[in-house]
Amino acid sequence: MAYKHGTYGEIAASKAIAAAQADTVLVYVGTAPINKIKGHASAGLVNQPIKLRNMSEAKSTFGYSDDWSKFTLCEVFDEHFNNSVENAGPIYVINVLDPDTHKGTQVSLADQDFTSGYVYIGNDLADVDSVRVTGKVLDTDYSVEFDAENNRVVIKDLTGEMEEETVTYYPVDASAVTKTTIIGSSGSGVSTGIQAIKKVYSKYNAVPNLLAAPGWSEIPDVYVAMCAAVQKINGHWDAFAIADIPLSSGGTAVDTKEAAITWQSANGYVSERSKVCWPMIKSGTGKVYHLSTVCAATMLRTDLSHESVPMESPSNKEIMAVAQYFGASSTNEGYDDTETNDLNAVGITSACFNNGRWVLWGPHTAAFKFGTTMDARVIFDVNIRMLMFVTNGFQQRHGIRIDSPMTPAQKDTIINAENAELERLAALGAVIGESSVEFLESANPESDMLNGDFVFDISFTATPPFKSGTARVCYTSDGFAAFFGGE
Repeated sequence: MAYKHGTYGEIAASKAIAAAQADTVLVYVGTAPINKIKGHASAGLVNQPIKLRNMSEAKSTFGYSDDWSKFTLCEVFDEHFNNSVENAGPIYVINVLDPDTHKGTQVSLADQDFTSGYVYIGNDLADVDSVRVTGKVLDTDYSVEFDAENNRVVIKDLTGEMEEETVTYYPVDASAVTKTTIIGSSGSGVSTGIQAIKKVYSKYNAVPNLLAAPGWSEIPDVYVAMCAAVQKINGHWDAFAIADIPLSSGGTAVDTKEAAITWQSANGYVSERSKVCWPMIKSGTGKVYHLSTVCAATMLRTDLSHESVPMESPSNKEIMAVAQYFGASSTNEGYDDTETNDLNAVGITSACFNNGRWVLWGPHTAAFKFGTTMDARVIFDVNIRMLMFVTNGFQQRHGIRIDSPMTPAQKDTIINAENAELERLAALGAVIGESSVEFLESANPESDMLNGDFVFDISFTATPPFKSGTARVCYTSDGFAAFFGGE
């Protein structure tokens, strides 16, 4: 046995461990237009998790742009905080775009007329902190601000003496952000990109349990990094990844369900610790969203309806959509729920029109394959997420006890606490049947206890979703007896 110091949780085959968690903590990694934020270099906006509660906070912290292909986190802001179904938050955002690093060639604008007292830069890629007036002193001769309402940089003459001047600035270059930037690294005490998820716990005392990177998760290397990063965050916490299958790959369209299924298999998007989505969706305003963004927001919304317990799948929950989207040049007109079930059968979550509304469709993990033998925990997203909920909750509740005397009374206190949690989950409908918390002699040999290592076995059955319902109806001729006075 490896050396241990602290509380730990393990997910065993077909075995669950019950507990509760303070909140659903959804973390996004991507790019935001912080070039619009004055003082961004000193504001800690790069490779740092930031908690956001609403659109006003998102815009004032990170800026906003409708160009979601460049600034992927703006799609996230719109889905969570401008949603016609229901807004969902808070969320935690890690921006990797750094205007001081990801920048283009300096732009020089000669003969800018300051006689009105102002000059405007209409390029919303301009880094507000890089704007300079040649030969003048910033904040003495002139000031620079970003006008979010009109989406422009405003340069103000503070002296009243500036006339025709040369203005320079650096534009931010989002294309300089690569998959390597998103994946990030962790070493020498510095964590970037996806690896920065570990900072959420120490900064906010919040346990990360969902991870998404829309616009990037369709890259296989990023998906692999996501699935690795959600395992034992900070050495303890279990989380769940939400990813997309692309609409095109290597110049070839992935715009049919057959192509999506083939791509998923060929690229190994089958981790039990993930939910894989395809295609994209279009809203009534014409905006196009990655389905992973929609899925993550729907998961958060659903969890919050159950005291943040992940007991219900986001499948069959209404989403802000009017159509499936397969790409600008695709001729695919979309699939109904029967056809979408072909995707669900191999662990791909999709969207469809059902019961008069557009919904997310698919309750499985990416590891699910209909007709094959698999561990029960991978069948439904709620199964594996409840396991993670349990391991995280146990550690949160009892971590403060570490290094205190492990007396028989302490053992009983832990057992009673876990039983209370199981009863709470049962009352919520999150678990069914008999549950148990055991301190087994076979699991706690004397050699381990001498080293201060103790194991509690906690078992329960997560409530399965009502995936399908079939009414079996048959015709009978018995009713004709009514013509002759029969019953």
